[in-house]
Amino acid sequence: MVALFFKCLLGAFAVLLIALLSKSKSFYISGLVPLFPTFALIAHYIVGTERTMADLRMTALFGLYSLIPYAAYLIAVYYFSYKYELVWTLSLAALVWALFACLLLMGWTKFSPALS
Repeated sequence: MVALFFKCLLGAFAVLLIALLSKSKSFYISGLVPLFPTFALIAHYIVGTERTMADLRMTALFGLYSLIPYAAYLIAVYYFSYKYELVWTLSLAALVWALFACLLLMGWTKFSPALS
């Protein structure tokens, strides 16, 4: 139960830091905070303690590929922000992320040699 509380505390700290930075002169730094590997550290620790090191390497490799949907999301936010208001921009960008994430999952399950 303490471990779960600690994980929640990390997430709350990240949200607080984003909120504070977004109000500062360096507001753009708030876009860097979500990229701190808070949840990746948790996931890698759990995988590393419950599975093999080969599984940890596979998880890290998949994490690298997961940057593709995130990059697509950021490109979509940038592009749609010229055409739409905030809610539409973020909604459409989230759909772009979901599409790329689905494509990544389909490709990973089909082509990953360790899953064959």
